[in-house]
Amino acid sequence: MKTLREAKVGQTVQVVKLHGEGAVKRRIMDMGITRGTTVYVRKVAPLGDPIEVTVRGYELSLRKADAGMIETE
Repeated sequence: MKTLREAKVGQTVQVVKLHGEGAVKRRIMDMGITRGTTVYVRKVAPLGDPIEVTVRGYELSLRKADAGMIETE
């Protein structure tokens, strides 16, 4: 199982499944990250947190903990 947290800068991945429960999962889905969505990893902050991605045409910053809940292929 690969997660968005493990994706490298410049890589495009597709969301397979969202892990997590309740409000956290709902927040990730509200940001536009749902099953089948393609995500492009733009940047990673110098200390590794947060990760900047492009989703559905807009830029989004995710914490590593949240990115670890997003299973990709």
